[in-house]
Amino acid sequence: MEFSTINESSLHKELKNLYCLKYNGKTEVSCEGHVYDILTKDNSVIEIQTKNLRQLLPKIDDALEKGHKVTVVHPVVITKTIKTYNSENKCISSKKSPKKGHIYDLFRELTGIFPVLLNKNFILEIPEINIIETREKKGEKVQTLQKSRRYKRDWIKTDKKLDSINSVIKFTCKKDYINLLPCGLAQEFCAKDINNLLIKDSNIPKRLAYSGNLILWVLLRMEVIKETQKKGRTKYYCVN
Repeated sequence: MEFSTINESSLHKELKNLYCLKYNGKTEVSCEGHVYDILTKDNSVIEIQTKNLRQLLPKIDDALEKGHKVTVVHPVVITKTIKTYNSENKCISSKKSPKKGHIYDLFRELTGIFPVLLNKNFILEIPEINIIETREKKGEKVQTLQKSRRYKRDWIKTDKKLDSINSVIKFTCKKDYINLLPCGLAQEFCAKDINNLLIKDSNIPKRLAYSGNLILWVLLRMEVIKETQKKGRTKYYCVN
């Protein structure tokens, strides 16, 4: 049996409650060996997953095979405000993180669920959100419980909370994913062509400006694009 509320962040709970209200469903429903975040009256499944989409793939596959319509809600964090509290729960600092998110952050997550993305009963919904991350200041540098830090820090992350939703992007068919390709591509293109356009776009964070190969990897496996030719070591593609 799954226990999906263990270590659940406020962000996850808030999104779950919003979508439950929106679709008039029930939360934490045990059904067919799974605990679904939301099950609607028409037996549709809604899963809220803030990271690691690949972990959901077996659950999605099983739900689709059993005839459910499945919507996965995966928020992309555009801006983050960091609030740090002391041991007495008093806020001692509040600042905006310099890291900006973008819809292209989605592609790394898509590598884990690309087999189901074009299933006629599957919808991927991406709320572009702003969040508040809360931290507790420690008196010394510490490791996380999961031992995930390369270097110890003098704070521990305690929660993530929804601040606001900027927009919601839905993906239901090939065209929706084709629209993620940058504007200005020729009919035939390669990874370098994509990178050049991303570099020129001031709205795209520099850390994502060389995502061409990742974008092509995902779209090729979805059969949204196809390979056309190879010149030397460079492969070229077109929309399929």
